[in-house]
Amino acid sequence: MTYVVVESCIKCKYTDCVDVCPVDCFREGPNMLVIDPDECIDCTLCVAECPVEAIYAEDDLPEDQRDFLAINAELAKAWPSITEKKDAPDDADDWKDKSDKRRLLER
Repeated sequence: MTYVVVESCIKCKYTDCVDVCPVDCFREGPNMLVIDPDECIDCTLCVAECPVEAIYAEDDLPEDQRDFLAINAELAKAWPSITEKKDAPDDADDWKDKSDKRRLLER
């Protein structure tokens, strides 16, 4: 099993989760993070750190977010590792409660 970053992260990209990851499995894209499923050790530490509740265990993914399992695996191969917390985008708070952001994902 792995943990998965879902749609809620898009345009928010808070990086609190990165600081607690013991294996550096997060990858950073232009406007969201993903988890490398080959690196994730299922420690659960990142889940509580995410202020927008954008991280789920693979087995607990909401049905409408299941495609993010494949999206995380795909983009983790293309995006660079992020190992230290960074400032969130200036407008992250404006996006944190919005839904239907999938079309805004920048690859």
